[in-house]
Amino acid sequence: MNIHEFQAKELLRGFGIAVPRGFECRSVDAAVKAHEDLGTPVTVVKAQIHAGGRGKAGGVKVVKSADEARAAAESILGATLVTHQTGPDGQLVRRLWVEEGSDIASEYYVGIVVDREAGGPVMMASSEGGMDIEEVAEKTPEKILKAAFGSDGKLDRAKAKELAAGIGLPAELQDQGVDTMCKLAEAFCKLDASLMEINPLVHTNDGKVIALDAKMNFDSNALFRHPEVVELRDLDEEDAKEIEASKFDLSYIALDGSIGCMVNGAGLAMATMDVIKLYGAEPANFLDVGGGATVEKVTAAFKIILSDAKVKGVLVNIFGGIMKCDVIAEGVIGAVKEVSLEVPLVVRLEGTNVEKGRKLMDESGLPIITASDLDEAAEKIVAATK
Repeated sequence: MNIHEFQAKELLRGFGIAVPRGFECRSVDAAVKAHEDLGTPVTVVKAQIHAGGRGKAGGVKVVKSADEARAAAESILGATLVTHQTGPDGQLVRRLWVEEGSDIASEYYVGIVVDREAGGPVMMASSEGGMDIEEVAEKTPEKILKAAFGSDGKLDRAKAKELAAGIGLPAELQDQGVDTMCKLAEAFCKLDASLMEINPLVHTNDGKVIALDAKMNFDSNALFRHPEVVELRDLDEEDAKEIEASKFDLSYIALDGSIGCMVNGAGLAMATMDVIKLYGAEPANFLDVGGGATVEKVTAAFKIILSDAKVKGVLVNIFGGIMKCDVIAEGVIGAVKEVSLEVPLVVRLEGTNVEKGRKLMDESGLPIITASDLDEAAEKIVAATK
């Protein structure tokens, strides 16, 4: 689950981390009032969408007057921003964040991720604040420093000191930097975050260390522990198909291809997508119906897949262990009848009650193409869509 920048900043403020004052705005007039209420010579009007790269797309503007604040808000609010993270369709801006300007002396990068190799969270820090960390990692990896810490959120202060000094934070501000890093680590673990990025972390000319931007993602499996985070969910920023899938406990992620996939098991789903690509097409989604799918769940999965206008064909790949192939076949047949399928459908079943499942599909009278293995299934659906 993702949240907006202003929401992340408010959470971080609760852990004692310095962030700029600001106001969430949903209208141009509110943005103008926010500029006036902040009372600083400079304010910043920022688009609030769940994607990075807003500045490069024109979604961040520095203003020095109420008239400039109005013009900035009018140009951003209601616009569709296209960034490297939104995809070509972009994202509609429905909210703004207007914050006080900061007299920046230097910018840094601080991020936290869960690192499988380290077996826990790892803080990354770099002197290259304001840049895409992927670009830094590719071109100058030596500029990224790392420090692992435990799931209790206690970052060793000596390690934090090494990071602060290593990224070039002035000596007189390193204690502030260490405090900020330790509090970020605490927040990351206490909130069950899966990603945290402060880009940039800045120090100002009046000697303050501030989280000037903030991005946070959360482990969806831990949200039951954090109703205060769940309240921050913005459904307007999420794919409608993914929202619908969550109602049926389906693991669904929309992609950019044309072959819809319905598979049971995450590993099998990944393999299915790989084989589709191997035969020259692109998957339209990741969809794992799980191990205990019902006819209703399979029908819902079909409807979600077919609601994507890019889908030109559907591949069902099921290995029946706990899930029985005849139940899947019934779900497929029921779904095809209910949704009036107008694109090619290839079904590959294997496992428990597979013969019953195949018989049901053969006798259904529906235009279902069957396959005996994954290669054959992928080859058939790619051929059918071409």
